[in-house]
Amino acid sequence: MSGQPVPVIIDCDTGVDDALALLLAVRHPGLELRAVTCVAGNTDVDGVVRNTLTVLERAGAGDVPVARGAERPLLEAARSARHVHGADGMGDLGLPAPTRRPADIDAVGLLRREILASPRPVTLVPTAPLTNIALLLRTHPEVTRNIERIVFMGGAVATGNATPVAEFNVWHDPEAAAILLTAGVPITMYGLDVFQRVVVPGAEVRRLRASTEPGARLAGELLAHRPAAPDPDAPESDDAAGGLGDAGAVCAVADPEGLTTRRLPVEVSLAPGPTRGQTIVDRRPRPGEAEIHGGDRERTMVDVALDVDVERYVKLYLDTVGRP
Repeated sequence: MSGQPVPVIIDCDTGVDDALALLLAVRHPGLELRAVTCVAGNTDVDGVVRNTLTVLERAGAGDVPVARGAERPLLEAARSARHVHGADGMGDLGLPAPTRRPADIDAVGLLRREILASPRPVTLVPTAPLTNIALLLRTHPEVTRNIERIVFMGGAVATGNATPVAEFNVWHDPEAAAILLTAGVPITMYGLDVFQRVVVPGAEVRRLRASTEPGARLAGELLAHRPAAPDPDAPESDDAAGGLGDAGAVCAVADPEGLTTRRLPVEVSLAPGPTRGQTIVDRRPRPGEAEIHGGDRERTMVDVALDVDVERYVKLYLDTVGRP
């Protein structure tokens, strides 16, 4: 990247791979991390705030404000992913409590303040359920005039993880995801189709874990907690490898050329039942009978990630976080 750093705000539910994303955002010279907002998801929102402050401390971040946000989805109860991220949401690494403190403002207030105060349009990077972002858009729609793009980790074109068709972040708060699609700004969907492919080889994970630098060592410990692939029986699997997960969305902001996207109509299934939370991505080359007989509906056009240069993003991450 050249020129001035891209101003970014991360909205997260830290979370092992949210932590990996924060480490990259703090240390990449092409990014200016203006703020971090926290929402319930991988763990409860107070745990998310604690984990976020801990990561920023370990990363050597400057005075980045952190704010507490929504403790539950818009309509439903919170449903954590502690079975994936550990009881503390951070792989149960036993990290000490942070000395940093959150800002004396809520997440929506901090988002509004930092977006409108930025001298250049901000890129929002939600790596969590989209409750905070939905509340922001409904409460302060004027912020969209200073948002360059929203790059969110969520959704799936093919297979889900929370359900057969729904990805966790969208499934956790489908109404919030549907509101996101009404933002009226460019949106990139960094979904499971690319999320699961960006894997750091075991040798690099071991090197990071052996580092004496706190941020690099934390990255190694976090990667060691993340299984590399959804199928442990896949041939030539590397048991020590770790997936970057949410950090790939930050890679996509720092180096968008590493991502292959296609502009496609996307909507979120809100109906009760087995498809709730599905991101319905229309890849058909032409309208079908439903549109011909029922009339075409207006749907949001989203830049959907369909392919990723895995080696490029792994190198980007290691060069930035692993070799400070």
